[in-house]
Amino acid sequence: MEMTGGEAVVAALDALDVDHVFGIVSIHNIPIYDAIAREGRITMVSVRHEQGAVHAADGYARATGKLGVAIVSTGPGTTNAMTGLFEAGFASSPVLLITGQIESTSYGKGKGALHEAERQLPMLATVTRLAETVRRTEEIASTVVRLGDAARTGRPQPVAVEIPVDLQYRRAEVEVPKASTDTRIRPEASVLVDAAAALSGASRPVIWAGGGVSSSAAGGADGPLVRLAERLQAPVATTLNGRGSIPEDHPLSIGATTATPAVGALLAEADVIFAVGTRFQAGDTRTWALSLPGRLVHIDADPGVLGRSYPPAVSVVGDASLSLEGVLDALQPGSVEDGWLARAQEASRTARAEMRKAIGPDHEQIMDIMRELLPRDGRVVRDATIPAYFWGDRLIPIYEPHTSMRPTSAAIGPGVPLGIGAALGSGRPTVVIQGDGGLMLNVGEFATAAQHTPPLIVCIFNDRGYGILRNIQSRTFEGRQTGVDLATPDFVALARSMGLAAEPVDTIDGFREAFARALASGGPTVLEIDLAALPLRRRPE
Repeated sequence: MEMTGGEAVVAALDALDVDHVFGIVSIHNIPIYDAIAREGRITMVSVRHEQGAVHAADGYARATGKLGVAIVSTGPGTTNAMTGLFEAGFASSPVLLITGQIESTSYGKGKGALHEAERQLPMLATVTRLAETVRRTEEIASTVVRLGDAARTGRPQPVAVEIPVDLQYRRAEVEVPKASTDTRIRPEASVLVDAAAALSGASRPVIWAGGGVSSSAAGGADGPLVRLAERLQAPVATTLNGRGSIPEDHPLSIGATTATPAVGALLAEADVIFAVGTRFQAGDTRTWALSLPGRLVHIDADPGVLGRSYPPAVSVVGDASLSLEGVLDALQPGSVEDGWLARAQEASRTARAEMRKAIGPDHEQIMDIMRELLPRDGRVVRDATIPAYFWGDRLIPIYEPHTSMRPTSAAIGPGVPLGIGAALGSGRPTVVIQGDGGLMLNVGEFATAAQHTPPLIVCIFNDRGYGILRNIQSRTFEGRQTGVDLATPDFVALARSMGLAAEPVDTIDGFREAFARALASGGPTVLEIDLAALPLRRRPE
């Protein structure tokens, strides 16, 4: 069919079942955006910074399990997008970046064309699975579809394509291929039998569920992970990215508690660790100091992570869902040691109680109010901030896959755009746990929220600086503190000036009332929580 290059991009996105794109229009991508507008099926979300575009596409992908797409400009637009691609790669998120490029007649000649970026492609290659340049209009659709498939194959990863702007305008005969309907890695049946045998013979098993369980649709109350745990009556620990693989109010869930002393001691006694969809990241393993002496069965779609941090007795390369189903089919009756599950549950209760005691009564009550009022399938997004590290990442209960996300790379700032993408993609209420310092890196996305009205509640925990770094500096450098105290705006006034509903909060009762109003509104709201005032003005018990 004859079409322009911009129309070919849209046809490829249709083939990939894309319904939202995030980005900023520019002279080097305007034919694509014009084609999106004319076709009318895809929602274009106009962000305020290209980093925010990729973070939002990432949040959309994590909240829906679908491909996230960002469309930006060549040169400075693409350099701005690099942080988002870095985070998406760290989080194993399927994101496709489409960027323009200067005219193909000038490409590679170094004449100083507007937004010329001669080394853009190798730059993109450093943070993506694949990065390619299109040389002919006829190849645009096939390239975009192939890269979209690559992003979703095996362990999800970001990909990127640059398209010279003259090829976007040019008309040509373009064939639009079908996208792959199944990009999962199929495990070998014989290895699944070995994995099942190891698990069948375990007397003190622990299932360790990572982010790959959720991304493969293997988690949730009815997923194969829970069915396997119930068949064995085995406790399930999750990584930070694996939260929601099993509802955290399920009796077999011991939560994201692997880094705590109580659960660490339990793991050291396990005779089999059955790990699925994880690469044993630093935060879940106390920077790999966690002892896992039992036999390790390790399942992952990425063969490169098997044995990287802990040596497996059985390695399975495969999609989590397919692998778990295969293990269930091959599983023989076993016998878990009497009292093992009760010990695991007690370790989990001890870990949670110690964490709740550490966060203090004000944060504890705020957390409980959030969970009480937020629907079970509401999305919980955390930035890299003290409330996230103290209770958001591990302690606030998570019940369903795709409902929990954070900057896996520990970057500050992605919270609001991640939340925008998650809320627009899922259509469900989404709360962002955000610090004042990190917010300023993407504060312009308040305007995006005002324009597109997602069901988003941004809770700013304001301590007027970088609280995490304050704590680190207070313990080192003889107590000297540098660069951690910040001049911060009036966030309520700032949010209102951008068209958002906003309220200040300085009491626990005030937070409950404000959070309830924000949920009831169905639109974006900012709540600024004054951490300096809150402990002094909280009402008595």
